[in-house]
Amino acid sequence: MPQILVDHSADLDFDRAGFVKEVHQLITEVIDTTVADCKTVFRPAAQYTVGDGTTGQAVVLVEIKMLAGRSLDQRAELTARVLALLESCLTVPAAIGVEITELERATYRFVHHPGAAGRI
Repeated sequence: MPQILVDHSADLDFDRAGFVKEVHQLITEVIDTTVADCKTVFRPAAQYTVGDGTTGQAVVLVEIKMLAGRSLDQRAELTARVLALLESCLTVPAAIGVEITELERATYRFVHHPGAAGRI
């Protein structure tokens, strides 16, 4: 179920495919889920600013959305591990952040839509 949203400077050069492979795997090591259940979306930002804009730093912000029920220790471990993974993937100065967001089971729905081919 985890949804991983990666907002980043559009011109940032980093191995997205490698990041996805590693982040999906480490999520399964911390919480009870499978790699097949993980979904990641990269959202390049053409406009961004760090501080007063003079640092030249890139930005990477990762939000991991998951159903509520994981312990604070699990969420903290996942945050620390994803942050360490980001640090290992980047070769340029960057402001990076990781946030875990819990979704309420009663109000969250997700389906695999079959597309037009699956309609009658």
